[in-house]
Parts: sequence; C-alpha cells; structure tokens
Amino acid sequence: MIKPDAVADGNIGNILAMIEKAGFKIVAMKYTRLSAGLAGKFYEVHSERPFYGELCEYMSSGPIVAAVLEKNNAVEDFRKLIGATNPANAEDGTIRKLYAKSIGENAVHGSDSDENAAIEANFYFSQFERF
Repeated sequence: MIKPDAVADGNIGNILAMIEKAGFKIVAMKYTRLSAGLAGKFYEVHSERPFYGELCEYMSSGPIVAAVLEKNNAVEDFRKLIGATNPANAEDGTIRKLYAKSIGENAVHGSDSDENAAIEANFYFSQFERF
C-alpha cells in the first residue's frame, strides 16, 4: 500500500516504478480512501498499541494506493525494497529512505508474512479484481 503521505507528495509513479523495476508484477491495484473505521479494521492487529488511534487517523487522512504484488519470495523481497520502518535507519535506495518523512509517515505498507499478505489482499480486492 502507498500511504497518504506518499500519495499527497506525488510519489505514486516513482514508487510503482521502483516496484516494477524490482521484478514485482502488479496483479491488482486501486486508488481509494479508507474511512477511519476501515483503517481500524485493517490495522486491528495493533488495536491494543498506543499508536493505534493515531495510525487510523493518519491512514484515513487521504487517498492511498492498494496493490497486490506477485514475485517469488515476494514478502521478503518487498520488505527489503521498502526498507526499515524508520526512514533514518533505512538503507539507501529503499522506498522509505527516498520517500518517507518519519516513522509514522513512512510512505508504504508491506505485509510481514504470506498469511498476512493473503488477508490484506482480501481486505481490498475480490478474486475478480486480480489479473
């Protein structure tokens, strides 16, 4: 997912180009905006954490780009491509090093496991929206 800060800053094209250059195939994609309720549902796993309310507010603050990506070893490779959550600690050339503003406004979300990738893909897309 390309988060509201990166969308607002006009970085959709740059980030998608990096994703495609890294060998990912985009099999589903949409430009949308989450309500606070939907953001809360998506990030429900973090509901007990102190940053949950702020996260939901931020994720519903503007449009996002949701996508499903395919590639061998997709989750691990995408996590490498996006870089550390804190852009100050992200490696040079990663999406977050280039486009994130802070730990909170970190430009992109990437699934942390194959299981969560499936859950998150199903949150945004039906099987009929994947190609």
